[in-house]
Amino acid sequence: MTRKLEGGKLLVATHNKGKLNEIAEILTPYGVTVIGAGEMDLPEPEETEDTFVGNARIKAHAAARATGLPALSDDSGITIDALNGAPGVYTADWAQTPNGRDFEMAMTRANDELTAAGASAPRTAQFRCTLVVAWPDGHDEVFEGVMPGQLVWPVRGGHGFGYDPMFQPDGYEITCAEMDPAEKNTISHRGKALAQFVQGCFSG
Repeated sequence: MTRKLEGGKLLVATHNKGKLNEIAEILTPYGVTVIGAGEMDLPEPEETEDTFVGNARIKAHAAARATGLPALSDDSGITIDALNGAPGVYTADWAQTPNGRDFEMAMTRANDELTAAGASAPRTAQFRCTLVVAWPDGHDEVFEGVMPGQLVWPVRGGHGFGYDPMFQPDGYEITCAEMDPAEKNTISHRGKALAQFVQGCFSG
């Protein structure tokens, strides 16, 4: 039986504003007020695991312990089949520069590596999201969502964030960055994982 969340306030253990806004938008219909880790001045713990669930657990438990509130953490990324699942948990690392994250650089690297590997179209990939909600007593619940698709080049669209401009979901002719954000949220890996989270922790 999934543990339920009481009250309408949820701490989200992320400093990524794009991710925080997306989570807040998806949870709006459920009357949930989202607070980001940045607003609470929480430090970003080091992500030392080699799985999405491992890193999500680190972030959620650290935030729950620090604040005494239940905390939701999202570890997500893109897995590219022709690159043996890379970048995976290193999705954000591919974008890291001394001056912050540069996803244009990261998308270029992905395309360059696919070209070097001789990968032909469709260059299949998946956006993956693992959510962990942790309580201060150490209990946690895990929810996962996957959005399959393929990578396109050159990139297209001005919405979204991260690798959205090069990712075309299965069944669509447009990229995530060309979609209305509300439409993307209904099919996205994060939207699917959050729907399971709401059903598990708020419904019933």
